[in-house]
Amino acid sequence: MYWAEFLTIAVAHLFAVASPGPDFAVVMRQSVTAGTRAGIWTSLGVGSGILLHVAYCLLGVALLLSRSPVLFSAVKILAAIYLSYIGIQSIRQSFVKQPDAVLDEGGEVTVSPGRAFVLGFLTNGLNPKATLFFLALFSVVIDIETPVQIQLVYGLYLASATFAWFAILSMVLGHEPIRVFMRKSGVWFERIMGLILVFLAVQIVLVA
Repeated sequence: MYWAEFLTIAVAHLFAVASPGPDFAVVMRQSVTAGTRAGIWTSLGVGSGILLHVAYCLLGVALLLSRSPVLFSAVKILAAIYLSYIGIQSIRQSFVKQPDAVLDEGGEVTVSPGRAFVLGFLTNGLNPKATLFFLALFSVVIDIETPVQIQLVYGLYLASATFAWFAILSMVLGHEPIRVFMRKSGVWFERIMGLILVFLAVQIVLVA
């Protein structure tokens, strides 16, 4: 009965999750600099952030945000500050040894699972574009008569699909030959990724 609705959601989500954005940038940076494990934990955080969006959409908070310019602007500014912080940290750490990371026996940068998870969760959870996307899904695509249980199933699918997408991306980018190729640029990779994150922060404020 709800297959048509589900397929519409799945296709819309596919296009949204595959488009480059803050989630893609942080997962890419984590996977290349710290390896597949860090990328997968970051991906798990991103997927968990989806559940946050689903939860407040079901509670009606997303509608409140969309109708309150002050609240929505506050979310945008908070998201921009967070992404700018990550970007500036990335640029700063390219000039000095990373204080937040440790090296394993092989000299590789390692990041704790908890830190990687929180990075992914906050990056997705604070993204105002994700707020607008889920508001559109739950107010336009999903029928108001659709039972909450079914909407929860949709939410679990969206979170799982998001995690799966970025986990696969982590495994590809974390593959040693690819990491070596991308890290040949050394500190410039960190600086470029930092600039991309700062650019995305500015874009959120100006466009979202």
